[in-house]
Amino acid sequence: MSKVEEFEELRPLLFSIAYRILGSVSEAEDAVQETWLRFDGSTTRPTSTKAFLSTTVTRISIDVLRSARVRREEYVGPWFPEPLLSDPYEDPARAAELADSVSMAALLLLERLSPLERSVFVLREVFAFGFDEIAAAVGRSEAACRQLLVRARRHMEAGRPRFEADRQERQELATRFFDALKDGDVGGLRNLLAADAQLVGDGGGKAPQLAKAVIGAENVARVLGTVFPLMIRIDVTFEPHEVNGQSGAIFRDRDGKVLHTLALDVLDGRIQTIRTVINPDKLGHLGPVADAWAIDREVKQARRQSN
Repeated sequence: MSKVEEFEELRPLLFSIAYRILGSVSEAEDAVQETWLRFDGSTTRPTSTKAFLSTTVTRISIDVLRSARVRREEYVGPWFPEPLLSDPYEDPARAAELADSVSMAALLLLERLSPLERSVFVLREVFAFGFDEIAAAVGRSEAACRQLLVRARRHMEAGRPRFEADRQERQELATRFFDALKDGDVGGLRNLLAADAQLVGDGGGKAPQLAKAVIGAENVARVLGTVFPLMIRIDVTFEPHEVNGQSGAIFRDRDGKVLHTLALDVLDGRIQTIRTVINPDKLGHLGPVADAWAIDREVKQARRQSN
């Protein structure tokens, strides 16, 4: 097998590792590309190509994450990961772990960890790497990696919800949610939301966004049930689609350009959190991006005309 063939076979795994460490599609793709350049430039063939490439992409991702942390501290408004529509890496034996680990909620929990803790947690808990492989990847002893994992697990468990919905329940709830959204059915939306439900948006200061999170089933239902009919009036459409392994949708303008994504967190039979990503810098990998400011102006005009 040639170098290119070996690399391409492992590319899905490398991207999936990098994305979970970085929470960014573009940065993960860059990390994978840099990994290829180092592999291609190496004059010796590693004993294990998988071990070499996994170590390389992990170390690159750790370095990138350390610098990204500084930028995220200065980010305008809530920061969410770049939406991922499909995970290229598949392992039927670990399908549940892979799906859960890429959810918005899980990636936001990972933000609580140090870069080393995050990398150890991802390699061990998501991809089941051995501690010898993890130690080589992060440049620490096996004992140190075990300690890092203990601390990472503690942080993750502290933030995890006590009850999680199964996949079928999430899908059924999402179908009812999008039907109610399409109809502007405030009552129907309210019945699907947890009492303390939240609607939160990531615009990064580069697109219209909520001044703060909308909290409470009544408030969230009224915002959604009021705004979406106005968006329909100006030909905004949406297509239900998995976003980060969870039920969600992609919203588009009249020209089919991506306006924003929406992802649903379901907990104990109700929708707990609705997260939208409208920052255009985070949507380019999904296709041409809409002018969110223009859409916002049209929505406001439609509201004035309806009053």
